[in-house]
Amino acid sequence: MKRANIEDYLEKGMYGPKQTKLEERKKFLGTIRERIVVALTKSQVMEPGIYPEVEKLMNEHPKTTLLLNGELGYSFLSDYIQKARQKKIPFSIVRDKDHSTDIGLVLTYQHAIDKKDIFIKKKPSKLSGLQKKTKNKKVPFSLVKNMFKRK
Repeated sequence: MKRANIEDYLEKGMYGPKQTKLEERKKFLGTIRERIVVALTKSQVMEPGIYPEVEKLMNEHPKTTLLLNGELGYSFLSDYIQKARQKKIPFSIVRDKDHSTDIGLVLTYQHAIDKKDIFIKKKPSKLSGLQKKTKNKKVPFSLVKNMFKRK
């Protein structure tokens, strides 16, 4: 065995196999961008319920794996875990104490698919819809005044 081969063998034994695109793997919970069907941010995963787009994509891509960010509490991940189990999609909770990412969930293949858009826009909040409705309506001053009136 050549000296370079021995060093490579020892490094592989101590640190595992060399990985390509290490920064991408840190960001996308251990996988690379070209394998991803869909990704959600941590704040999106923390919203109540699951994104219907994620469920639809699980139906369309049953041979994927769901990766979940272990920095999030189980209460935020449980709906997605339940849905993955229901659809027989393997899942893994990924914890990397050395690196943090804003990605909360990734639905991924073991091979490249090169999907152009992997992110889902945030759900419109109910509050923002309410704000839009009342934005152009003026609240009478007397109503506001009565709210702060002492009794």
